[in-house]
Amino acid sequence: MQIEIRDNEIYFTREGEAGRISACGDGCVRFQGAPSGEVKNINYTLLPQNCMAKAWREERRAVLETGNVRAELYENGRMVYYVDGKEILREKSELTFDAGIRNYRSSGGGLWKARVTFEANENEHFYGLGHEATGCFDLKGCTIDLRQVNAKATVPFVYSSLGYGFLWNLPSTGRCEMGFNRTRWVSDAARQVDYVVIGGEPRTVSEKLADLTGHAPDMPHWATGFWQCRLRYETQEEVLSIARKYKELGIPLSVIVIDYFHWTEQGEYKFDPKYWPDPKKMAEELHEMGVKLMVSMWPTINEKSENYGYMLDNNILVRTVSGSNRVFDFYGPQAEIDVTNPKTREFVWEKLKENYIDNGVDCLWFDEAEPEIHPEHFDNLVFSIGNGDEVGLLYPYYYAQLVWDGMKKIGRDDIVTLSRCAYLGVQKFGTLVWSGDIPSTFESLAAQVKSGLNMAMCGIVWWTTDIGGFYGGNTKTEYFRELIVRWFQYGVFCPVTRLHGSRAGQDRSRDIIEPTGGDNELWSFGDEDFKILTELVRLRERLRGYVEKHMKIASEKGTPVMRPMFYDYPNDEKCYELGEQYMFGDDILFAPVTQRGAVEKKVYLPKGDWILTSDKSEHSGEQFVTVKTPIDTFAAFVKKGAEVIEVFLN
Repeated sequence: MQIEIRDNEIYFTREGEAGRISACGDGCVRFQGAPSGEVKNINYTLLPQNCMAKAWREERRAVLETGNVRAELYENGRMVYYVDGKEILREKSELTFDAGIRNYRSSGGGLWKARVTFEANENEHFYGLGHEATGCFDLKGCTIDLRQVNAKATVPFVYSSLGYGFLWNLPSTGRCEMGFNRTRWVSDAARQVDYVVIGGEPRTVSEKLADLTGHAPDMPHWATGFWQCRLRYETQEEVLSIARKYKELGIPLSVIVIDYFHWTEQGEYKFDPKYWPDPKKMAEELHEMGVKLMVSMWPTINEKSENYGYMLDNNILVRTVSGSNRVFDFYGPQAEIDVTNPKTREFVWEKLKENYIDNGVDCLWFDEAEPEIHPEHFDNLVFSIGNGDEVGLLYPYYYAQLVWDGMKKIGRDDIVTLSRCAYLGVQKFGTLVWSGDIPSTFESLAAQVKSGLNMAMCGIVWWTTDIGGFYGGNTKTEYFRELIVRWFQYGVFCPVTRLHGSRAGQDRSRDIIEPTGGDNELWSFGDEDFKILTELVRLRERLRGYVEKHMKIASEKGTPVMRPMFYDYPNDEKCYELGEQYMFGDDILFAPVTQRGAVEKKVYLPKGDWILTSDKSEHSGEQFVTVKTPIDTFAAFVKKGAEVIEVFLN
């Protein structure tokens, strides 16, 4: 193997590979290995930072140091990494005689199937990789597909309990194996291997990750309150009647959401005038009540749309390797818009602006943001920037950029876009990610808590769920009426509190194409629930100052508002096991009730003194306590001396 040191970077060539090892941030080492023999300067969403680094040759190896991270390249091609002098990562040979370091197999067209394998560490724990309802908090022992589908957003980053972050800088489909025998990252189609090792404790790594992928903006005040949504409001008058009722009852309402099929046709971004005769007037009345308006759009389009011919002729739809471009069937075959193409983003934004924003709509909901395709064959998709198996994970990134660029162009700064999917860096476009179409069960609630904490470790600081779950909830049953309270308690202590779902038990649809779920407002679940939920909305209202304070920190530093216990207590080993409790900001510890019929919750208190919000009792840390949680009570603690305790005294 040939090794050269240039400008404090390591360059190497060996049989079947050329490589570069460099610093892309203080304490951040980037490895690139190209089977073509030439390293390509492809950053995708990565934002390399200038920093101090030093590289040199030693006997049988080359060394690069930056900050607290040391990377060593050995003559057989193996990489070994250290943080603060402690070994954290060692590549594992796949063949005898210490051979088989990194594996490439040509797929043609300059693309390669590639994998990188590391030695397993017995006591290592992993967190991140976006959200997916695996039911796992610690991902050690899991294999996670790297692909985008409904209720799964792949963000290829993990934090390790050994004190480092690992960013897989490839937007291709593939998988990550965090097994007990090895840790392996696999790409289905890449031009080269590209990853970054970031050294430090959780808070440090989050700050560096934000620098490398982008900082979220400040969340606007209106987004921190209560959001009302259901599947779905059918008419303009219905939306107004709901908002009026909230105002009449004196219940604070920040946002009301109009879901899909308010449009004339898929791919026509405008209200159906039959049911929405004057959307501008509707928005004006909502604004007078202090309520913002969000409207859903999909990336789907069919030949009935007035925009289809233009988009087809201008090659701004997603193409396919074989077969029709209709990759999703929902009330007829649908094509998908190619948001990776700047021309697509410009054209679609002009339609959104003309028909929504200019009519008073405040923000947009990007559903189907993966994009959803059936079957899920990303290798059959062709985007303007490459084949789907090579770059498909980037779709939600460019989808969000569509609105960000458009809003900025017209001078808007209060940008929030609700998205069903995410990728590294999407946070800088004001993206609020939600966890997709999930079932209305207690098991689902428990899984969402863990999913949200894993997403928090990926640099995505705005995240939420459908309170109550999306499908299968019957508002007439005791089961759901208990579930909606427990889920709402959790929703109060999420970055955004948003009630949504398709509720069974009622048939509200008339002659509208898409059947509509039942009522989903606070008063829809019986008198007892109404009283409890109303008080929870009022609690969220009192918490808004606290939330906004920590949203500002999230913007400046990359510190998520909702984060795992080990984030604040990295030296407490118990905190790496706690997937159903978390810190909400610096001072609140929240533990949602996720089991049906549970009237108590076991909570671990880390070092310090804590006040239980329900009875104001004081408890010392480094112990488990059992909290009584009847249906109208949740388990939350506040650090002794923190001002936020006043919120819970009202």
